[in-house]
Amino acid sequence: MLYQALRKLFFAFPPEDAHYFAMNSLKAACNYSFSKKIIQKNFTCTNPALLKNVFGLNFRNPVGLGAGFDKNALYLRELEALGFGFVEVGTVTPKPQPGNDKPRLFRLPKDKALINRMGFNNDGAVVIHKRVEAWKAYQARTSANNFIVGGNIGKNKATQNEDAWKDYEICFKTLFDVVDYFVVNVSSPNTPGLRELQEKDALKKILEHLQNINNGFSKQKPLLLKIAPDLNESQLDDIISLAFEIQLDGIVATNTTIARDNLITSPSTIETIGAGGLSGKPLQERSTQVLQYLMSSFKDKIPVIASGGIFNGDDAKEKLDCGASLVQVWTGFIYEGPAIAKKINKALS
Repeated sequence: MLYQALRKLFFAFPPEDAHYFAMNSLKAACNYSFSKKIIQKNFTCTNPALLKNVFGLNFRNPVGLGAGFDKNALYLRELEALGFGFVEVGTVTPKPQPGNDKPRLFRLPKDKALINRMGFNNDGAVVIHKRVEAWKAYQARTSANNFIVGGNIGKNKATQNEDAWKDYEICFKTLFDVVDYFVVNVSSPNTPGLRELQEKDALKKILEHLQNINNGFSKQKPLLLKIAPDLNESQLDDIISLAFEIQLDGIVATNTTIARDNLITSPSTIETIGAGGLSGKPLQERSTQVLQYLMSSFKDKIPVIASGGIFNGDDAKEKLDCGASLVQVWTGFIYEGPAIAKKINKALS
């Protein structure tokens, strides 16, 4: 109930401003050990039944926060305190970039949805490496609770598609020693031409190259691919075939959609907002369909992290019952509040 009142206040401000104000306020609170302990006590659900081993990693629970929420690895301590089992930082690009012009994030409250066209705004791989490295050192000193950090990697906007593999290589090598797993993002609709890299030949070049680099290390990092919900069955078949061929460790299904079907928000408002990826409740059904299609081939051989329209325990259970190994929230956090991980984990346990 408290968050419902706070949400009205937050929704009175531009989405990006509200996001950073809320997270910086939480960061300030976690600077004090006593208040961090209070936050952990009230927002963490600890239950051995929630432990999951996926990709050879031990997750304290199956509820994660998707890429894009903590793009620059600024809030790992705070997100751990909120009870998430894992977080993806990024999308990270080799060079820093400002992203698209503002406004670029829009709420659709009637639909419990967001539209974003952020454009991979981030501080670059080197800076983000330093922040995750510092976080890992802090975690080693203070806890051992299996809080997993993934690295979601992409290409710079200025990089041509034929050279995209070089950007993914830079990010992979730069972040290798600090993240627990990697997600290759070729499915954001907000970088011009990026989704063309989902075509089989282009994707094979990137993934094969990263696996070759990965195999050169004494201990490999799990390599996953994040896909769009807008792929047709033929394109999904290509992804499935490639996943087995490259021996991918997993898939994240799905990213945001460019579709605008069955929205309650008025068409004129949608038209005014313009381009961007739609996330939240309207994505739930399609993301589940993609998950089911993948699992019909993957079965227990390739794990899937399910994302799209997860707001509560029932939503998460639906994805897990369809075969997902883990789930990610993002838009649900905005609408349901900071207790979302605890509520979902309590429902699952």
